[in-house]
Amino acid sequence: MNYQTFAVAVLVAASFAYAAWTLMPQLLRAACAKQLLRLPMPVGLRARLLAASTASAGCGCSGCDKAPVEKTGGALTAQAQPLVFHPRKAK
Repeated sequence: MNYQTFAVAVLVAASFAYAAWTLMPQLLRAACAKQLLRLPMPVGLRARLLAASTASAGCGCSGCDKAPVEKTGGALTAQAQPLVFHPRKAK
C-alpha cells in the first residue's frame, strides 16, 4: 500500500465518521460519547465528548418554549409575554 492510498483511506474514514456523528440521533450520540470517554484522549476532544454526552435533545435551547419564571412572595409564577406579529411588506 503506498502513501497516497493510505492518505485517501484515512480521509474517507474521517469523513465517514464525521457524517455518521452529525447525522446520528442525539440519544445514540450521547451513548457513544459516554463510551468514548472511557478511552484516553486529548483534553480538547474529551471536552467536546463531555458536552455531547450531556447535551439535551432538540435544538439545544433547553425549553425556550417555556415562559420565564418570576418569584413573587415565595411563589413562582410564569410571566406572560405578548405575541408580536410583523406584517409582510407589500410587493
